[in-house]
Parts: sequence; C-alpha cells; structure tokens
Amino acid sequence: MQDALLNIFSVFLATIRDVFPIIAILAFFQLVVLRKPIPHLRQVLVGFIYVIAGLALFLVGLEKALFPLGETMARQLTDPAFIYGPDVAMQGVEVDWRRYYWVYLFAAAIGFSTTIAEPSLIAVSLKADQASGGTVKSWPLRIAVAVGVALSIALGTFRIVTGTPLHLYMMIGYVFVIIQTMFAPKQIVPLAYDSGGVTTSTVTVPLVTALGLGLASTVPGRSQLLDGFGLIALASLFPMITVMGYAQGSIAWAKWNERRSQKREAEQTPAALLKADLPKGTAADQKLDAKGSEDEV
Repeated sequence: MQDALLNIFSVFLATIRDVFPIIAILAFFQLVVLRKPIPHLRQVLVGFIYVIAGLALFLVGLEKALFPLGETMARQLTDPAFIYGPDVAMQGVEVDWRRYYWVYLFAAAIGFSTTIAEPSLIAVSLKADQASGGTVKSWPLRIAVAVGVALSIALGTFRIVTGTPLHLYMMIGYVFVIIQTMFAPKQIVPLAYDSGGVTTSTVTVPLVTALGLGLASTVPGRSQLLDGFGLIALASLFPMITVMGYAQGSIAWAKWNERRSQKREAEQTPAALLKADLPKGTAADQKLDAKGSEDEV
C-alpha cells in the first residue's frame, strides 16, 4: 500500500512538472502580451488541479492495468499451445500467419472499440457536426474512423506476424491517400486528415502499443524494437482512407437515390400510366407515342 501511494505521489509530481510549461505559456501571453487579467481565475485554477490529478491517475492506470492487460492478451493469443495445439507446440513449428486469425480479430475489435471511446475523436466529431450544420453527422464519422483503425491494427498485427517491413505498408497507403484525395469532396479532406491524428490519443495508444510489444515478444523471430512499434503509424493512416471513402460513398448513394426517385416519378406521370394501361400495338398506343415525340421536339 505504501509503495502504491509513493508511486502515485511521484507520478503526481512528474505530471505537475510536465503541465507547468503549458500553464506558464498561457499565463505569459495573457498577462504580458495581451496585458489582461485571467478571466474566472478561481475556476481556471480548479480546472488545472483537475487536469493534473486526472492525468496522474490516468498514467498510473496505464502502468498498472492497460499496458499489462494488452501484453497479457497478446501473449495468450500467440501462445503456441493456443495457436497450434499442445502436442504441436511441444515439437516446435514455423510461424504460419494463417493460424493467427484470432489475433487479427482481437486487434480489429480493440482498434474499433477504443476509437469509439476516444475523447478527442468525440470532440472533433461534435465540432464537425456543428460546423457543417448537420451535414457531417457525429456517429457516422466516428464509425468511419473506428473502422479505419480496426483495419489498420489488424493489418499491423499481420505485419508483425509475417515480419514484413513497415515502410512498404506506409508508402502504399499514402500513395492511395494521395490518389483518393484527388477524387474526394474537398470539404471532407481536411477533416479526414485530422481524423487520422485524433485517433492516436489517450485511450487507443496505450492498448495498441502494449498489443504490438506483447505480440512482437511472443512471435518467434520478431524484435520488440523493430516489429513491436508501428501500429500507431498505421492507425493514423487508415482513418484518412475510410473517412474520405465514407464521404465518397455517401455522395454516390445520394446520387443513386436521386436517379431512382426521378425514375419513379417518370413512371408515375399520367402519360406513362395511360401508356402502360393500353394494349401494345393499338392505334391509341401509336397515337400516344406520336404525341410524346411531338412534345419532345
């Protein structure tokens, strides 16, 4: 108990040290540059106390829970006895990436769930909803980003299992982003780029980092330094693709619905209904066709 309290106190002091430059910069610009008193000073001071206490407890929670949990799950899912069975694991086998499907599924689920709960993404999606006047909805945007992160983490675990180099994935991905940017709606491109950054924040990064390091430590022949990192880079890349794809898909869906409604309206016009009721080849049918041709001319 005493060790735990000492740990919390040391993290609390370290958090104060890290937050102090932010406080000093804000106070300098407010008091020296703008030469105005800090509005609602008591409220601001209480808010900073909450921030410091929250960050300190969050960091302790990462160290005590999230990091160990991610590494433990990675070790359990990549245990040869779980992947290949106890009999095969005793003999030793080469890495077969097809056997690690539970790892890919777990990585995708973790990426999706942590992104949905990401506070920074929630804030950005709400602001995007307000700025666009409801055109860009908060929930569809969060889901599009979460799908991108899920795909990226699953692909990142596949990269760790196979030992393929990270730069190949990054180069191909950014080439795809550049091409997609040329055809995506211009209003969504900045938001899509920002979506790649807000996903790698307080909730996603600890679990994803722990998952990568734990996976690299258990897969034979993999290095924690070389293979364990890189999941965050992929998690920043794929949301740009999925958000622009969401915008492009929404536009294509709207155009398809518009064409479909126009077709239905054309089929429900009096001339079309009368023509559908007449027998084919009758004189009245031919007369109606001729009249329609004259109207078009």
